[in-house]
Amino acid sequence: MSVSLLHWFPWIPRWIFASVIFALILIGALLVQDVATRIVRRVAVRWPPTIKRMFLQTKTVVRFAFVLLAATIAMPLVPLPPAVNDSVRKVFAACFVVLVGWCAMTVINIMIDRYMARYRLDVEDNLLARRAVTQGRLFKRSLNFVVVLLTAGFALMTFDSVRQYGVSLFASASIAGIIIGLAAQPLLGNLLAGMQIALTQPIRIDDAVCIEGEQGRVEEITSTYVVIRLWDWRRMILPLTYFMQKPFQNWSRSGGVGFLGSANIYVDYSAPIERLRAKLADIVRSSNLWDGKVVKLEVNDAKEATLELRASFSVRNSTAAIDLAALVREQLIAFIRQELPGSLPRRRNENLTIAATPAETRLRPREIASGR
Repeated sequence: MSVSLLHWFPWIPRWIFASVIFALILIGALLVQDVATRIVRRVAVRWPPTIKRMFLQTKTVVRFAFVLLAATIAMPLVPLPPAVNDSVRKVFAACFVVLVGWCAMTVINIMIDRYMARYRLDVEDNLLARRAVTQGRLFKRSLNFVVVLLTAGFALMTFDSVRQYGVSLFASASIAGIIIGLAAQPLLGNLLAGMQIALTQPIRIDDAVCIEGEQGRVEEITSTYVVIRLWDWRRMILPLTYFMQKPFQNWSRSGGVGFLGSANIYVDYSAPIERLRAKLADIVRSSNLWDGKVVKLEVNDAKEATLELRASFSVRNSTAAIDLAALVREQLIAFIRQELPGSLPRRRNENLTIAATPAETRLRPREIASGR
């Protein structure tokens, strides 16, 4: 067919002829894809939200598939030298590998997103949701990395000149390659740590943690690092391997139920403990942050000039514990200042008179002053 067309237009160069044929087929394929998309959009009004999301996420992949299909159909119609034709076929084979990898990644992302969409993080008791979302995000990033690695390896293996690089890249995706490269390649080390965190879950999304003396919440877990949102809105960035190698505190490891908060108050030794204990109970019961289980006031320590009182109370999550602790400190201190000012911490400077013995009364004033 291409030879007969060239007989009609012998004055057209071969490369222009090939470009025109490819452009015509490509435009036709894109028009077909556009018409099909419009038809599907009209029908998709009655579809569930998940199906609509899948359609939107696969639109780019389908367009790339149409382009590749158009190029494949146009190839036999284009008069090219055998060497160029062989190179173009290898490029098409590599593009097909990329298409398969792209489709695999899209399917993985759609399935994991659909799994995570069933859980909500904006509810009060979100322990199960945080577990599922943490696992989903880590598995999603890890599997995407593996798919990209395998796709690049297979695509490179279609070319003879770079086949050795493709084999090397493909071998690095094996378990043996990951274990061997763990010590030398931090990326693979973080990837393995991410899989461990997804399975064992020492931390989860929105967990309250204390790391390096800083308090915050787990805001994001990527394939290589974790973002901790500190109490003052700063962000602490830590590699995934940190959580598998160093100790840290997870205040919401067992969920939001039964979390115990505390606040320390310093008072004078003459402070009425029972009255302060009753006031603490009134403060906590009047707050909607308390879960109605535990409230108590104890003498935590007796210092040189003050008593250290520890107010303990149970809440549903760590955020409520921080807020209720601040409320208890504020209202207890205000109560002591207004109702019990004598119970505020103070320094004493009192002179005690001690009766002298008959032997001491015979000492001369100069001897008493010199200490003899």
